Amino acid sequence: MDILIIGLGVIGSTYGFLFKQAGHHVEHYLRNESHKKGIKQLSVSLLDGRMSAEGIQTEGQYDIALCSKKRYDLIFVSVAQGKILSVMQEIRKEQFEGTLLICCNLWLDRATLDRMMQGYHYILGFPVAGGRLESGGDSIPSQAKLDACVFDHFMLENVCSAKIANGTDVCQLFASCHIQLEQPHDMIEWIALHMAINAAVITVAGASTGINDSAQAAHRLMNSTTLLTIVIKTVRETTKIVASRGINLKPYRNELWMFRLPARLSAYFMKRMFARNHLTRRIMELHSNLEDLRYICESVYREGKENHVSAPIFYCHVEQLTAKL
Repeated sequence: MDILIIGLGVIGSTYGFLFKQAGHHVEHYLRNESHKKGIKQLSVSLLDGRMSAEGIQTEGQYDIALCSKKRYDLIFVSVAQGKILSVMQEIRKEQFEGTLLICCNLWLDRATLDRMMQGYHYILGFPVAGGRLESGGDSIPSQAKLDACVFDHFMLENVCSAKIANGTDVCQLFASCHIQLEQPHDMIEWIALHMAINAAVITVAGASTGINDSAQAAHRLMNSTTLLTIVIKTVRETTKIVASRGINLKPYRNELWMFRLPARLSAYFMKRMFARNHLTRRIMELHSNLEDLRYICESVYREGKENHVSAPIFYCHVEQLTAKL
């Protein structure tokens, strides 16, 4: 496939690297004023979970090709802080054509998203990967380092529901990279639920330790039954906020069963999972985009307040975290 990645962020670069390894043609679009415009190559350190549940540490180089045309089979969009509207304005300005794969945190309803995407065929997805991108000390660096991890699956809405013409090709793209596709009941609802769970984790970790050193905060959380117990109780509140949007949570029982158990028991299971699952620990340690973490927490907080949802633990931790930022 001919693929255009919007930007040069962690998620786009990680999957772009995998797509290129599988033999696809991958280019990146960067604004002229982007400080990443001069990056020609990424040094990639990848904990690869596609062939092993424990993950296999691999090293590689990813040569960055900048966009050279206007028409692509797939335009991959992963943007932080819910800035999908500004990205769509840029895509229209550049007159790019092709199916859009939108895979980022979005706290909005389908009607609003459809209006934003007007004139484009799109499909919603969500990456199961994470990491950090670090450039050198040069003001215009030519090389940067991508430290990332990737799991063996990717969340993608039903291609028939999305009504895109090349849905089969999109599925084959991931298959060529040895990545399985999982289809939730409703992708936009699943993203909201995922954000709500993450908001609970982020706020408890950040309020207890501070979020400027996200790796340290993640370590302390994953090793503490006490903090994980608070996370469980906080998730129960944030999922009520999701339900206040009119979302039926019954189809997501598999996602929520652990949070229905007694809090201390759930915390024990979570702590054991973090201790045994190197991939999960690594993705927690590497998630360091503070603005995106803040967007997740503020979106859930604002919705809860507007809908008058009782969530005292969550609100308290958000306010404590905000005071530290």
